[in-house]
Amino acid sequence: MNLKQAQEGIEYSISNIVTGDEDLDAFLFSLGCYTGEKITVVRHLEGGCVVAIKDGRYNIDNQLAEAIIV
Repeated sequence: MNLKQAQEGIEYSISNIVTGDEDLDAFLFSLGCYTGEKITVVRHLEGGCVVAIKDGRYNIDNQLAEAIIV
């Protein structure tokens, strides 16, 4: 299941990230978004979702939400 399909308020573990872009992978890693890390969907929005990773909250678009597999 990807983040777009995930339920709000439930903590998930990231099992894979499939972006196909090394720069985007490096950016996500700098945010703390990598395989094995815990992630929570705080709220689904029309264009994406708000996620909590470690001590931060980030707004990601639908394309990125579909690339993060939990």
